[in-house]
Amino acid sequence: MSLSLHQACIPLMLQMLGSLAGMCDKAAAHCAEKKIDPQALLTARLYPNMYTFQKQVQVSTDWARNNASMLAGVDAQKAPHDEKSFDELRARIASTVAFLKGIEPSKIDAAEGREITWTTPSNTRVMLGEDFALHQAMPQFFFHVTTAYAILRHNGVEIAKRDFMGDVPRVKFI
Repeated sequence: MSLSLHQACIPLMLQMLGSLAGMCDKAAAHCAEKKIDPQALLTARLYPNMYTFQKQVQVSTDWARNNASMLAGVDAQKAPHDEKSFDELRARIASTVAFLKGIEPSKIDAAEGREITWTTPSNTRVMLGEDFALHQAMPQFFFHVTTAYAILRHNGVEIAKRDFMGDVPRVKFI
């Protein structure tokens, strides 16, 4: 079985973005039920030098958009990091989902074997498209989604692995 670059990345990012939106729903419901100021969860972090929950969501969506745009060779959809509520984070996620769904799969697949160049604060990096996607962008994306999950779980939001996994495609249950 061969798997295209689009198939290896986009459906999985869409699944995880759906789970991230669901986690925002559960966090908002948790705050309402327990009478907790939502800012307590939005600004929660696992350790003082780590990003807050809201920043983890923002960076997750950045990696999803940047991965897709760099592979497809299209301009990245820029979004400021100004969300201050679960509703605003869900809107950011929805915008990212729409962006990903709007990219032609063939444009992403065309990145295989093509060099991707990007600049970080400390250097400029060059990788082949498939290496960038599978060894840089997807791990970064998963790190931030996982950390967002861990922040909520650590703070008592009743979420479990099925919430992290989101909607897993299945043919049937036996």
